[in-house]
Amino acid sequence: MSPAPALASGWRRLVESTPGIVQISVTALASWAFAHYVLGHPYPIIAAVVAITALGFVADTRPLRVLETVAGMTLGIALAELLLIAFGPGVVQYAVALVLTLSVARFVSATPGFAISAAVQCTLVMIMPAPDGGPFTRTIDALIGGAAALAATALIPRDAGRAAMRAGRRLIGEHAAVLDALADALAHGDAPAVEAVLERARTIDAAVESWRTAVDSGIAIARVSPFARRRRFDLERQRGMLTAMDLATRNLRVVARRSAWAAREGIPKPELGDLVGRVGLVAGILADSLDDVSLAAVARQSLSEIAKHLDPGRMLPAEAIAEQNVVHALRPYTVDLLQATGLGIDEARGRLAPL
Repeated sequence: MSPAPALASGWRRLVESTPGIVQISVTALASWAFAHYVLGHPYPIIAAVVAITALGFVADTRPLRVLETVAGMTLGIALAELLLIAFGPGVVQYAVALVLTLSVARFVSATPGFAISAAVQCTLVMIMPAPDGGPFTRTIDALIGGAAALAATALIPRDAGRAAMRAGRRLIGEHAAVLDALADALAHGDAPAVEAVLERARTIDAAVESWRTAVDSGIAIARVSPFARRRRFDLERQRGMLTAMDLATRNLRVVARRSAWAAREGIPKPELGDLVGRVGLVAGILADSLDDVSLAAVARQSLSEIAKHLDPGRMLPAEAIAEQNVVHALRPYTVDLLQATGLGIDEARGRLAPL
């Protein structure tokens, strides 16, 4: 296997992660430096660890998510330090501290990561030698790292708008790819290929959730960061597109299912394939409109032209009910895409051919 795809994927991942690398590195260094040089803590490892873990490379960098991670880690550190002061180090003490930390964390938060963050920090405190500086030195370091991480989301924000745009392009691009593959399979009467496309369509939900997380995270950051506010309009536009594409993703599966039934006998369906292919081409234009908003109008016009002809009886008068059902399924799907271009639901439905 050629290493080129792996190298390209790795390079793309590195480029996309560069803002996060800068943000995490600067924040961890600042946390450690403040605890060490200003407060005089000799080895403020916890300050850097909390900052790194709270920010991470996750898609969701909302301040609330960062705060929750910080709270979980600080809880584990504080409970461990309390037990160390009361009972000292030891295997039994560590076991008690770990069980107590996990129990309290699960009671406080339903998020599994909250409890795990608390348990990891509890383990570090109970096992590592206690630093100079007196009781709760590591708790103070955790608070420093957490405060730095929260400040970084506003002062050194990642380009949340571009992250959301990439996620949106992946989702809508996958729609275009599914429709293109479906069109080719229908045109050639390739029933196994249509079934494969149906399976592919069933996996798109993950892309919807990735886009949702990226958009929600971007909007939350834009609210608190003066450097990201210019992205708010575009992120709100993406949120509207996301709502429509969520519905479209469900309807795409319906189109694929009905296509699989229509193609079950392996007979070529060139007219049906051509129709599905034209919708796929417009989906590609819609994906490009994330970068160039003017293309939304182009996609809207093209979809309107398709929609006004989506009358199964007129488009495929000589075809069986199975083929006409594919056209029926394309009607709500086309309405969803029209909404993604910015139309309201009533106006989008009004562009369909009457039945």
